[in-house]
Amino acid sequence: MINQQLLNPKSIVVIGGSNNVHKPGGAIVRNIKNGGFDGPLHIVNPKEDEVQGIKAYHDVKDIPNTDLAVLVVAAKFCPDYVDYLCAEKGVRAFVIISAGFGEETKAGAELEQRILDTCKKFGAALIGPNCIGLLNRNHHSVFTLPIPNLNPQGVDFVSGSGATAVFILESAVIKGLQFNSVWSIGNGKQIGIEDVLQYMDERFNPETDSKVKLLYIENISNPDKLLYHASNLIRKGCRIAAIKAGSSESGSRAASSHTGAIASSDSAVEALFRKAGIVRCFSREELTTVGCIFTLPELKGKNFAIVTHAGGPGVMLTDALSKGGLNVPKIEGPEADELKAQLFPGSSVANPIDFLATGTAEQLGTVIDYCENKFDHIDAIAVIYGTPGLTHLYEAYDVLDKKIKECKKPIFPILPSLHTAGPEVEEFLKRGHVNFSDEVTLATALSQIMRTPRPAPPEVQLYGIDLPRLHIIIKGIENNGYVSPEVVRDILSCAGIPQVPEMVSTSKEELRAFAERVGFPVVAKVVGPIHKSDVGGVTLNIRTPEHLELEFDRMMKIKDATGVMVQKMMKGTELFIGAKYETRFGHVILCGLGGIFVEVLKDVSSGLAPLSYGEAYSMIHSLKGYKILKGTRGQKGINEQKFAEIIVRLSTLLRFATEIKEMDINPLLADENDVVAVDARILIEK
Repeated sequence: MINQQLLNPKSIVVIGGSNNVHKPGGAIVRNIKNGGFDGPLHIVNPKEDEVQGIKAYHDVKDIPNTDLAVLVVAAKFCPDYVDYLCAEKGVRAFVIISAGFGEETKAGAELEQRILDTCKKFGAALIGPNCIGLLNRNHHSVFTLPIPNLNPQGVDFVSGSGATAVFILESAVIKGLQFNSVWSIGNGKQIGIEDVLQYMDERFNPETDSKVKLLYIENISNPDKLLYHASNLIRKGCRIAAIKAGSSESGSRAASSHTGAIASSDSAVEALFRKAGIVRCFSREELTTVGCIFTLPELKGKNFAIVTHAGGPGVMLTDALSKGGLNVPKIEGPEADELKAQLFPGSSVANPIDFLATGTAEQLGTVIDYCENKFDHIDAIAVIYGTPGLTHLYEAYDVLDKKIKECKKPIFPILPSLHTAGPEVEEFLKRGHVNFSDEVTLATALSQIMRTPRPAPPEVQLYGIDLPRLHIIIKGIENNGYVSPEVVRDILSCAGIPQVPEMVSTSKEELRAFAERVGFPVVAKVVGPIHKSDVGGVTLNIRTPEHLELEFDRMMKIKDATGVMVQKMMKGTELFIGAKYETRFGHVILCGLGGIFVEVLKDVSSGLAPLSYGEAYSMIHSLKGYKILKGTRGQKGINEQKFAEIIVRLSTLLRFATEIKEMDINPLLADENDVVAVDARILIEK
């Protein structure tokens, strides 16, 4: 639980505060003092009479009643302190810096449970243990540096790791990113990242609260809670970016299906973030860069003007933006000629707009004015301005400051000369601006933001799924494992997924009659072995009854063969849809290009069931091979709407069938008219 005693305490006691600011007990007292906390600050230290100019109490029994206690003592002493402070001193919030609890030993976990039980009994809030503390505009109860600039519209940052939080803060401070609060949750047994988001969501005030949230997550203990409150906040106007660390461990586990080999906990995280609308980041530089972008006016289009006095960085930014799906369109026409006439000879306005190392601050302002007011097809402006050594940077940065405040189009300042122009950049940042010192990192972050969809609608629509029949089919399955082709067809038909005509039999005559009825050519596949291709159990383009009979005889001799399936031979682009049930997350849906290369290329997108049409289209469009699906080199594209429909229908079916643990539909064959399931397998575990 999060309460006012934690967020805005009227008084604080530091148990273990000291005069040594190079240790946590001394550093936390220093930070609370320097942070301007205006209430009574009490110190408990049995060996000191005065700590950093503040009277020290030798015994906790001597302190007056207090709202918040910060504990910086050995773990073994913490439960007794919490018991006493709650019962006798009215403390209703704790920040426990100390380590040595559940993160280390079973005995430590027992100490931690004692603290949790006491806090629950008295209704007290608990941050930690094993954390760097809590920092907001009311009190700086952290022992680390740096302390960033704080203001109400700064970033709310929540971290599952104290040390990583410090590294992220350092990365943010040099960019000028300001903060509203910093939460280091430590072990997070009472207040985890999901709980902080819940508090921010339920009490969100769009007039006064920060609209930017950055997260560093090491464990998602409650995916549904994270999804619900993160997507709620985004719908209310917030923007959220997150790193999820430690999510690649299960990709190499043995699996009996393509989906099992590809899907991992990372797929589940990717799917959860996509559904919530969270921008996923993979490094602290990327996270803080995305945070800086979030503080600027929202980018409404994809067309950038690059304004620079250095050609190379402009070209690198052009390449990086283009690679990420953003545009640097050509600027030409009478107004471009008019702008060029106001710059020095040799300047280029084609985009990037290079006004040379000799360009003046006044010319910088003129170029920005043209991009803002006269080049209507430009949506945003990137300004690369370092140290040419020929102009006064203060003048140029004054112009940039003025234009950022005036312009409606977002301006991204790229000021790379942190070493040779440190004072000028620092002065620019003090005016409340951010700086992107590396143009490629900026482009990567922008691309990631643009690829992140809006939160999915929370409502579940059935889209005509036959749930009663589905439940009857699953109830009738007696044994766990992969189900027969007939049951696969029945389950897929419950979702209305088109399937290629087929027959499974142990009778050569029946299969010959079926093939003649649907028309040659046909495909023959062995039934029984999981990986048919690996055992030579697939033959395509069978054009005669005699060839079919020969293949039947051969396949029935394959080990574990229980029959042969014959299908109408069809042509089209091979697609793949898979699903895997991940504990706590639900079904992760994968889609991509299909066939034998699905595991090799691993060009798949993931989503979390149930999926909306918007999510399905986003998954399809994010594939590296999407250009193939659109059609290339004179070939027609696939029916994208029907592919999305199958993804949505399958995800909806799986939402109500947790017994299905793995599913592959590989391939689906697609052309401009239809998308049809050719081969599928389903693993049931009741």
